[in-house]
Amino acid sequence: MHTHPDIVALRERYDQVAQEPTAQITDGMMMISGLYGAASAWIVGFDNQTPLTVTNLITGVAIAVLSVAFGTAYGRSHGLTFVAPLLGIWLIVSPWIVSGVDTSTAMIWSNSVVGALVCLLGLATAAVGMGPRVQRRESHDQ
Repeated sequence: MHTHPDIVALRERYDQVAQEPTAQITDGMMMISGLYGAASAWIVGFDNQTPLTVTNLITGVAIAVLSVAFGTAYGRSHGLTFVAPLLGIWLIVSPWIVSGVDTSTAMIWSNSVVGALVCLLGLATAAVGMGPRVQRRESHDQ
């Protein structure tokens, strides 16, 4: 099935759309946001809150890896675009959900802002994948 001509053409179209400047900027900003999320414990100064530090580190690295996958092989990784907004939501709620954390205002703001940004960028990345399907359907209808 993975060699079917329609799937190959769709992947090529996804890869073409991913090379547009808007998609590249979105992927780059998501990677930077993920790296910030991973390092935020040390940047903001809540590295003494080990459970949240580990959560942010793992989540931030996952976001950065996803953004690299989207930027380099969107045709093959577009099926994972739903994960980025979920990780953004996790960053927003994690200060309250992760046990053993004494939250501070800086922690909450840091996680909320980067989480919201990742969520929005993830939705934008998912929207990139919606374009080729719509155009493809229109070409079949004619």
